[in-house]
Amino acid sequence: MEFNDDVALDTSQVQDQRGSGGGGIGGRVAVGGGGIGVLGAIIYFVLSQLGGLPTGGGGSPLGLSEVGSGQSVASTDLARTCRTGADANNNHDCALVAVINSIQGYWTDQFARSGTPYQVSTTTFFNGGVGTSCGSATSDVGPFYCPADSRVYIDLGFFKQLQTQFGAQGGTFAEAYVLAHEYGHHVQNLLGTSARVREGSGPTSDGVRLELQADCYAGVWANHATSTPTANGKPLIKTITQQDITSALDVASRIGDDFIQKNLGGGHVDESQFTHGSSAQREKWFTTGIQTGNPTACDTFGTNDLG
Repeated sequence: MEFNDDVALDTSQVQDQRGSGGGGIGGRVAVGGGGIGVLGAIIYFVLSQLGGLPTGGGGSPLGLSEVGSGQSVASTDLARTCRTGADANNNHDCALVAVINSIQGYWTDQFARSGTPYQVSTTTFFNGGVGTSCGSATSDVGPFYCPADSRVYIDLGFFKQLQTQFGAQGGTFAEAYVLAHEYGHHVQNLLGTSARVREGSGPTSDGVRLELQADCYAGVWANHATSTPTANGKPLIKTITQQDITSALDVASRIGDDFIQKNLGGGHVDESQFTHGSSAQREKWFTTGIQTGNPTACDTFGTNDLG
């Protein structure tokens, strides 16, 4: 994956809270509708506690906890470091800023075509714990989207865990897939799709359909990533290789419910406890998005064939 050197980056789309101890807002993160990450799911599987996701209040899953308040933010100066695509080609943080800019650039254009304004969402980088309008969370939940404040949250250490715990190949485009999936939840929130999700789990549950649609939306962005223009007319992303796509599919296969249950949760696969979809389903819907480049092809709620 390569970025165009002379394209400007917009760091206002990222808030860097690394070094902060969090900043409690009270309550705990509501984990429905994209609000639970992969690591939180592992804890569920290991302890066989996936019989329905709590949506706030008491009974939050392990890995979600209160974090301290009144702690200062020690932010790196992304605005000074990440100015152009050249910086993205040489700095990991800047590459993620560029990916976030590209994802939101595509959805801004897509929404404009339908006559609907897109609302830019901020991604927050954090370490350890973070306070959100959905409540407070630790890094154990993995990347997540909070509908209440329309923000994406991620401890960047998650990408290393994908390699060390899940055995994923890794790479910038694999990380881009994860971010694009979370922004897929933002699109669902803007369109009102998230409101269709009810309690429960299982291979055809609303929660699984929501997650698979977010995978598909990630693929749709990837299809357009090298052609979505910025202010100077050039796209941020210059090239995406077949190896990049392979690495993203590799991540998708390793965060499927069946893979996690079998390899990280005791060896037994229980489809009734699926919340994100099987590895094959996640690969299928990301592939659907990247092959069609059409968001309407991502109607996981209107099909009986989820894969």
